Amino acid sequence: MSQGRPLPALELTAEERRELSGFAASRSLPHALVARAQLVLWSAEGVANTEIAERLNWSKPTVGKWRQRFVEHRLQGLYDELRPGRPRSVSDQQVAVLLRRTLKQKPPGATHWSVRLAAEANGLSKSTVHRVFQLFSLQPHRSKSFKLSTDPFFVEKVRDVVGLYLNPPDHAVVLSVDEKSQIQALNRTQPVLPMGLGYVEGVTHDYVRHGTTTLFAALDIATGTVLTECKPRHRHQEFLSFIERIDQAVPAELDVHLIVDILHPQARQGTPMAGRAAPIPPPLHANVFFLAQSGRTLVRSHHPTGYPPRLLQKRQGSHRKN
Repeated sequence: MSQGRPLPALELTAEERRELSGFAASRSLPHALVARAQLVLWSAEGVANTEIAERLNWSKPTVGKWRQRFVEHRLQGLYDELRPGRPRSVSDQQVAVLLRRTLKQKPPGATHWSVRLAAEANGLSKSTVHRVFQLFSLQPHRSKSFKLSTDPFFVEKVRDVVGLYLNPPDHAVVLSVDEKSQIQALNRTQPVLPMGLGYVEGVTHDYVRHGTTTLFAALDIATGTVLTECKPRHRHQEFLSFIERIDQAVPAELDVHLIVDILHPQARQGTPMAGRAAPIPPPLHANVFFLAQSGRTLVRSHHPTGYPPRLLQKRQGSHRKN
């Protein structure tokens, strides 16, 4: 074949041309794959191998090799073949022993395994142990706290609370109420720079402190609506004031069922509300703290001799706020 003589143009299907055009225009694929896609597209246009080699700064044999690979294997031929490489120096048995020892045993004279201790105990390098820990998401240096309730009626109470969420009474609304105290009211000395593509929100390091505030919120699980109110103090009086706000916001024809963690003992006792002769009726579990923040759990102050499960499956609204 004479120097620079064009070869017959490659025949491409519409799908292959679309795939190759996407490869050639990609900014995230490996450069070698992008160049090979460009090579095939130019070949389909009838460009000679010599000119393609000049454009890509490749040799003619290299251009011919990848062109032939595409003819034989189509798109799959543009990918690199697997190379044998060096054989593994760590066997599956050694990895299994490392994992078993890390999960089942404690190191002598230490509270948890470190990369260096595990490497020394298993006869492996620190880098190998580090890669195995990363691969299997092992973090011996970390721990998470948990607490199991000792309440004998824990399951029944959870069913009552979850039953309100999943199967609320007719003509009623179920709200999850909680509060967040000690929120710092800060005013930055300069305007906040908004977040954008490639950079985060920017705030100045200096600010003016305006004390703290307490946020009360009620979440309607069914609709995702949130009713909020900020109070200057964190007492049961503010909590009862927020209950009044909920009572005004909910239509009068609907019952209100609140699932709360009790803020103050007086808030769970029968307390008259504005415009009502009768106090707030007692909640489903008068002495229950519901799990809402870290450190709180579902418990009862006084365990009765027998707790009657109140599975709320078929209920009709009583048209009375509680």
